[in-house]
Amino acid sequence: MLRRGGELDGERILGPRTLRLMTRNHLAGGRDLTQMAEGAFSETAYEGVGFGLGFAMTLSEVGAGTLGAGDFYWGGAASTIFWVDPVEDLSAVFMTQLMPSATFNFRGQLKNIIYSAIVD
Repeated sequence: MLRRGGELDGERILGPRTLRLMTRNHLAGGRDLTQMAEGAFSETAYEGVGFGLGFAMTLSEVGAGTLGAGDFYWGGAASTIFWVDPVEDLSAVFMTQLMPSATFNFRGQLKNIIYSAIVD
């Protein structure tokens, strides 16, 4: 549904404008999480990452150190992640149980491996 602009199996779940609003960076002044974060703890990059209404998103592939500009995503406590990339028409759900998540960089490596395998 998220990859298809709010529609699933021919049924409208969310309006496309609502989804665009949710997946737009809402950090003041278009900043990334590096400029807004107050704590030092994070299992994912802050640089090059914005935040919308329920999702993080890659603002800068160089800054974030991962591919997928235009994607939106969320990760869980035990190294899980899902992301949607409407540009590449791609969605991924990665389920694992490794805590703490910082033990191994599954998230960044998984995204880079998948995007590197895409042939235009």
